[in-house]
Amino acid sequence: MDTVTPATVSRVFLVDDATDVRRRLARLLALTPGVEIAGECGGVERAFEIIVASEAHIAVLDPCFAGKTNLMLIEALSRARPSIVNIVLTNHCASACRRACEAAGADFFFDKTAEFELACHTVETLANARRAHFA
Repeated sequence: MDTVTPATVSRVFLVDDATDVRRRLARLLALTPGVEIAGECGGVERAFEIIVASEAHIAVLDPCFAGKTNLMLIEALSRARPSIVNIVLTNHCASACRRACEAAGADFFFDKTAEFELACHTVETLANARRAHFA
């Protein structure tokens, strides 16, 4: 089994306006070997600066708050920090929203209701790949 060292840890940042969702994600992901929660926030307003400062490798985010979709965070991260994997986890799963998130630079897109566990598994897979790469 691979050894988890600070260099092989995948730092995950969570952005969601629902505190319960962030807590559940943090609990599940913290159980994953090689995953560390780098931080979290409940809105996208200052999220870019906080994510960059946290040195996150993965951002799990819901860009849809109060009935609006804010793709600026995904676009900014994709442009300025392309090494950060952007995972969208949202209840707004219409194909138009999915296409807009993908066009903005989302690497993965999951339905929060039906694919929550799959999103967590994807983070685990990315963390395992990072550990293998640096092993």
